[in-house]
Amino acid sequence: MQMPLPASPIRACGYSLREGSPEFDDLGLSLDEAEALGVDVVELPVYAWHLIVGGRVLTGRLADLTSSLAGRKLRYTVHGPLSINLMDLPERLSRHEAVLDAAIEIAGTIGADKLVIHTGIVREQGDDIEVAYARQRDALVRAGDRAAAAGLTLCVENIFRFAGARETATPLKLAGELAAIDHDAVRATLDVSHAFIRCAETRHDPIAEIAALAPYVAHLHLHDSFGRPSDLWTYHPAEAVAFGEGDLHLPIGWGGIDWQAVAEAAPLTSAVTAILELNPRHWREIGTQVPVLRELAGRFRGVATAVAA
Repeated sequence: MQMPLPASPIRACGYSLREGSPEFDDLGLSLDEAEALGVDVVELPVYAWHLIVGGRVLTGRLADLTSSLAGRKLRYTVHGPLSINLMDLPERLSRHEAVLDAAIEIAGTIGADKLVIHTGIVREQGDDIEVAYARQRDALVRAGDRAAAAGLTLCVENIFRFAGARETATPLKLAGELAAIDHDAVRATLDVSHAFIRCAETRHDPIAEIAALAPYVAHLHLHDSFGRPSDLWTYHPAEAVAFGEGDLHLPIGWGGIDWQAVAEAAPLTSAVTAILELNPRHWREIGTQVPVLRELAGRFRGVATAVAA
């Protein structure tokens, strides 16, 4: 018979910090706020800070960051540069890998346990999509080895097509890529809203696709939307919210995602970190969103084990 699903495997809940100053000189105030709100972890927007130049870490600034983070009750995860694209053309791939190496160095030095990067995209019409996926697999194995040596899990986040992209992995495709890599230090960040938007592009079932990715998930990005690609022209970001269109990063409960269906479809297999990614335009909601996040995290369950009747 099938045993009941174990209790939630989500071991830490928190949120991504606002980008703030590119010199991270306002970081202390953001950490004070997070500690006051009682979260376990914060995700650091390393992509927005001046820590890397030409693929090289600015060691003096990294030392400043490490000092700023020391002595806190918080744990840390890192969101690496969003423009890293391991499916890019071969002549550019080494630059992406250099920036990823720098992000691994930063995350390892500050004691983070997870580093998030986006899954790759293909833009050029002449690029073979399956060859690009092969490039990414090879690059992720190399990066996974470096991440493991730094004590990190590299978490590959599902995204959607934007900025003229021809291809990026659906959750199901990403699951297949991670299965092919089969690297202990390369796992998935499941971004639920991104999954709904990407599946709307392909008219696939987002719940089924999320279920396919669930066995590889070590990290969650949780924020709300209506699961719609950006089709309308809007003048102001508030108008996109008014129309309920695009990657809105709304407070949980403001959008149209069926969170109970997501939680039921996605039993998780390892200790997972849940991160709320809230658009700074809605930051006034952060205090009330923390308990909402914890309640939602509690709905996820571990994988059941089959036992003899």
